Amino acid sequence: MNTQSIKGADALFAALRVNGVDTVFGLPGGQLNDFFDAMQRAGDSVRYVGSRHEQGAAYMAFGYAKSTGKVGVYTVVPGPGVLNTTAAMCSAYANSSPVLCVTGQIPSHAIGRGVGELHELPDQLATLRSLTKWAERINHPTEVASVVNTAFKQMTVGRPRPVAIEMPPDIMAMETRVDAATAFASNDAQNFDADLVTAAADAIDASKRPLIVVGGGAQHASDEIRRLAELIQAPVVSFRNGRGVVSDQHPLGCNFAAGYEFWKTCDLVIGIGSRMQPYLQEWGVDEEMTIVRIDWDPTEINRIVNADIGICGDAKTVVSHLVDSCERRIGKREDRTETAIAEKAKSAAAFAKDVPEQSAYLDAIRAELPEDGILVDEITQVGFASWIGFPVYSPRSLITCGYQGTLGYGYATALGVKVAHPDRPVVAIAGDGGFMFQVQELATAAQYRINMPVIVFNNGKFGNVRRHQKEWYDGRYIGSELHNPRFADMAETFGVAGYKAGSPDELRSALRRALKEDGPSLIEVEVGDMSSPWKYILRERARGVTRRK
Repeated sequence: MNTQSIKGADALFAALRVNGVDTVFGLPGGQLNDFFDAMQRAGDSVRYVGSRHEQGAAYMAFGYAKSTGKVGVYTVVPGPGVLNTTAAMCSAYANSSPVLCVTGQIPSHAIGRGVGELHELPDQLATLRSLTKWAERINHPTEVASVVNTAFKQMTVGRPRPVAIEMPPDIMAMETRVDAATAFASNDAQNFDADLVTAAADAIDASKRPLIVVGGGAQHASDEIRRLAELIQAPVVSFRNGRGVVSDQHPLGCNFAAGYEFWKTCDLVIGIGSRMQPYLQEWGVDEEMTIVRIDWDPTEINRIVNADIGICGDAKTVVSHLVDSCERRIGKREDRTETAIAEKAKSAAAFAKDVPEQSAYLDAIRAELPEDGILVDEITQVGFASWIGFPVYSPRSLITCGYQGTLGYGYATALGVKVAHPDRPVVAIAGDGGFMFQVQELATAAQYRINMPVIVFNNGKFGNVRRHQKEWYDGRYIGSELHNPRFADMAETFGVAGYKAGSPDELRSALRRALKEDGPSLIEVEVGDMSSPWKYILRERARGVTRRK
């Protein structure tokens, strides 16, 4: 094998490049000087996007990863820099997103001694391991290739989740002979139990009213799941992370509201790449329902209730074989497309009636966002409603933070999405409260000319908290009123185009213009109180019990 004499930081950067990294988000600092110098000397081989706060860099990497399925990389200084990224790490973990944190350390001789070195933590590696799938320290430049390739193995084999690598500054600066970097090559055979696939096909054949539930682990299996749905005439329901696996334009593609109605009468449910928490734990199950689970993570198969048939494996591979098995066993089935279309229309009309304000704004966004566009939601009233009321037409085109519910995640995440998809329109939404978590990244958007609009819905409140205080605590308000800047005017001071809108029609007009900008933009929408979408999200039990032995 070829060897060369290089610094540890150069070896680290070379290992990232050879593993396909084309973008690094980050914020420089003392312990990373050699790594940043390695990036600078490499020229344009890797794009660097610098944030104004470490959490912004980590969220950008999260957006990059979640919208592509590829590894998103960010780099920050140790100690406070790492700690500033932990909310984004939690979001990546909750969403099974392959995000790599590359961080420094204090000098090797001081680790574990508690001498008070700059940015020292009591045990940074233990902290990282508590938040990620895997974390490791590089103790010598000769370890770089092995550690980096193990990181990529952890992120790309089995269930993807965030990982972290730390490297002390003296090891980054150390020059020695190391082997030339080679990429991690997966020899994963995509194994699964073929007998269980046959059993699942038999269960499908015996069913009359099957239902498919998809989550984030099914995003790469869109074609196979659509084929299965059409073959067995099963509606496909999704909540947040599964949106777009089967297009809402497809007769059998259903949102959460329509799925709730089908859940009441289904006799078989096939969960694919989904935790299925709201379905199994809240909507209820009974002995009349056969449960089939397909998931990379064996711990998910029986986490809430025991599956009748649990298949551990990659969704794309397993569903492809399940389709083949069903084609050999199943004859022509009753066409359920008209039933699905009718239920979708009924549920959509009810949602629009009960949640009129958010629905009207979402309709305006959908009307202007091209079909291949990507919407990034937020923990805000319009964001909650988008899980149900925003039609999604393709995989990875509605980005959410999943069960982590990370207020303020959206804008920086959307910047990462846009960097990953420069030729696709991307729109972010935010509330006034959440947007202020990431407002400084307007400077990042302006500096790098990231031509993406963000829509800030401004009601001067933490709206969800305000509603809780009104409904649950007799209007005893505390901490939910906000004093805000004039967002559109503020955007202009960053060099970001600012627009204002006061109605869905005005939003549509402003968004049409914003999407034509050659740089970033912000649309401020002043709103009042909005109807609650929560009765469509936290549903009453539909059948049976919440847990079945």
